[in-house]
Amino acid sequence: MIEIKFRRAYAQRKARQSKEHNFPYKTYGAKDRRFNKGWFTRFDWLEYSIAKDAAFCLYCYLFKRDVGEQAGGDTFVTEGFSNWKCPEKLRIHEGGINSSHNQARRMFDDLLKPNQNKGLHSVVMMNQRIQVIKETFIELLRFLADHNEDIKAVTLRNAPENNMMISPAIQKDIVSAAAVETSNAIIMELGDAFFSVLIDESRDISTKEQMAVALRYVDKKGHVVERFLGIEHVTDTTALSLKAAVEDLFCRHGLSLSRLRGQGYDETSNMQGQFNGLKTLIMKENESAYYVHCFAHQLQLALVAVAKNNNKIATFFNFVANVVNIAGGSCKRLDLLKEKQATRVVESVHNGELPSGQGLNQETSLKRSCDTRWSSHYNTMISLIDMFPSIVDVLDAVAEDGATSELRGQAEHLSHFIQSFGFVFNLHLMRYILGVSNELSQALQRKDQDIVNTMKLVRISKERLQIMRENGWSSLLDEVSTFCGINKILVPNMDDIYVARGRSRRYTDGMTNLHFYRVELFYAIIDMQLQELNNRFTESNTELLLCVSCLSPSDFFATFDKQKLIRLAQFYPEDFSSSELMILSDQLDNYIFDVRSSIEFSKLEGICDLAQKMVETKKNVVYPLVYLLVTLALTLPVATATVERAFSAMKIVKNRLRSRMSDQWMNDSLIVYIEKDIFHSIDNEAIMQRFQNMKTRRNQL
Repeated sequence: MIEIKFRRAYAQRKARQSKEHNFPYKTYGAKDRRFNKGWFTRFDWLEYSIAKDAAFCLYCYLFKRDVGEQAGGDTFVTEGFSNWKCPEKLRIHEGGINSSHNQARRMFDDLLKPNQNKGLHSVVMMNQRIQVIKETFIELLRFLADHNEDIKAVTLRNAPENNMMISPAIQKDIVSAAAVETSNAIIMELGDAFFSVLIDESRDISTKEQMAVALRYVDKKGHVVERFLGIEHVTDTTALSLKAAVEDLFCRHGLSLSRLRGQGYDETSNMQGQFNGLKTLIMKENESAYYVHCFAHQLQLALVAVAKNNNKIATFFNFVANVVNIAGGSCKRLDLLKEKQATRVVESVHNGELPSGQGLNQETSLKRSCDTRWSSHYNTMISLIDMFPSIVDVLDAVAEDGATSELRGQAEHLSHFIQSFGFVFNLHLMRYILGVSNELSQALQRKDQDIVNTMKLVRISKERLQIMRENGWSSLLDEVSTFCGINKILVPNMDDIYVARGRSRRYTDGMTNLHFYRVELFYAIIDMQLQELNNRFTESNTELLLCVSCLSPSDFFATFDKQKLIRLAQFYPEDFSSSELMILSDQLDNYIFDVRSSIEFSKLEGICDLAQKMVETKKNVVYPLVYLLVTLALTLPVATATVERAFSAMKIVKNRLRSRMSDQWMNDSLIVYIEKDIFHSIDNEAIMQRFQNMKTRRNQL
C-alpha cells in the first residue's frame, strides 16, 4: 500500500516522460519498431523507463484497484508494456468511463485538489483497511486451497459463480460485517447514557430521499460524542413515516425512545414541515426529548438567505453565481484567471503595493458559493474582491473569443454589470455582513460546541450588526468609493436622483442615491437580519438554554444561579423526582462552595471542560445529581454538523459512476468511512468471525 504523502509527491511530479531519449529499436519479424515519443502527447499518464525500455501508467501505479486482468492487469504497473507493434493497447488500457484506469485517474485528479486532499486521505485509508481485511481473507482461502483440493475446487476461480468466495457479494458481506462491528462498538460506548438524535435529509445521486441519523451523548470520561448511526431510505416523508423509520433504526440497535433527551433537525431541509411533525410526535411519547434549533444553519440563513428577500440582493447573488460559472467554468478559463491574477500580484509587489515574504501572496482561487455550506458565500465575496480586475479580464476575453455567441453575449453583459457601482456596493455590503458571522459560523460547526457559547455567539452577532447599522455607513461608502477609483468605476453623486439600471430617467421615484443605498439597501438588509435573529431566539424558546448557562464554570462560576438550575431539573420530571429536587438543592450548595475553592476548577472555560474535570476528580460521584444536570445540558444538540458531514461522505461513496448502489451497501460503506476511528480500533479477527456467522455457507473456514 502506498501512503498518501508518497502518492501526492508522485502526483505533483507528473508523469516521467523522457522525450529527448534515443529510444532503441526492437525487431518484430521483418520490421524494427520502437517507442514513439508522440504517444506522450496523446496519453498524459504514460511514463517511460529507460532502464527497462518499457511504458507504465502513473495513475494505475498510484491508485490501481485489484480487478484482475481488467485494464491489462499488472502490465502497466509492474511488468511494463513494451509491445511496440501494438500501440492500440495503450487506448485499450484506458478503457471505458468506469474502467480501472479511469477510476484511478479520478482519484489522481482529486489528490491534486487542495480542498479534497483530506477527504481523499480518509477514503484511501478506509479502502486500505477494508482491502487488508479482504486480502487476509483471500490469503487464508488460497492457503487452504493449496493444501486441500476440495476447497480449491469450490472456493476460488473454479467455484460455481454463486459460491465463489472472492466474488463481489462476498466482499459486500465483509464490509457489512465491518459495519455491524463498528455500530456495535458505538452502542457499547453509549451504554445506558442519555442521548439526543440528530437528523437531516438529502437526496443522493440517484434522487433517493435519504435520512441520516446520528447520536449525541456524553461518554464515561465526560467527553461530548457524536456518532453516525446510519442512513435510512424513506419513500414516504410524512411525519408518521419518519417516526416509524427512526423507531425501526432504534429497534435494530437496541435503543429506546425513553432515553432520548434531545432532538436536532436541519431547518433548511426539504422536509422541514415533516420534521416539525416528527418532533411533536416524539415529544408526545417523551416530553423530555427537547427540540433545539440547528444554530449554525439559523445563523447562516439569517445572514444570507434572509438577505435574498431583498430583490436587489437576490439579483446580486444570481449575477455572482453567473460570474463564477463563466470565469471558472472550464479549465482553460480557470488557468487564464490564475495567470492574470499571478501577473497582477507580481506587478503589485514590484510597485510596492503588496508586501513580499514567506507565506505571502499565495495562489488564490475563485470560490463557488453554495446555499448549504457554512461561510461559503463569505469566501466567494472575498475572492471576488481580491481577484476583481483579473475576473474582468477573463470575462472580456470570453466576450471576445467565446465558443458560442450566447456565451460571448453573456460574458459581455456580466462584464458591464460587475463594473457598476451598484454591484460593487452590494459586494462590499455582503462581505461586511457575512464577515460578522464568519468566525461564528465556523465555531458553530464544532461537534463539541456547548450551548452557553452558542448563546454568546448569537448575542455577539446581534450586537455587531447593530453597531454596523449605527456607525458603519461612512466606512463602507469610503471603502466602496476607493475600490471603484482603483478599478476605474464611476461613482455616482449621492445627491443626484437614483435611476435604476435599465430604466429611463423619466421613471424615477424621486429618491436620491444616498437614500437608496443607505436606507433601501444598507439599513434594510441589516434590519431584516436583526429581526430574523430576534424572532428565532425569543425568550420563550430560550428559557431552557438560559438555565443551562448557569452551569458555566467561566470566571469562577460567575453565572451560577441555584434557582435556575433547580428550574432546569424541573424540565426533566422523569429524571428528577420531588425528593431528588430537594437533594439537588443541598448538593448545589455544597458543589458551588467546593468548586469555587478548588484551583483545579479555576481555569475552566465551558461546560464540556466542566464535565471532563468532574470525572477526572471524581466529583461526578460526589455530586451525582449535579453531574446529571451537566450531562443533560451537554446532550442537547446545537448543530447538525455530523449529519451534514454524512451527506458530504455520501457524495464520495455513492457518486455518478456508482449511482446504483443498494441502500444497505451504501449504509455499510458510510458507517465504516465516517466512524473510521471506531472501525480502526476493531480487531480484524472479530470482523472475520462476524462474516463467517452472517449466513450458512457451503464452505466453512
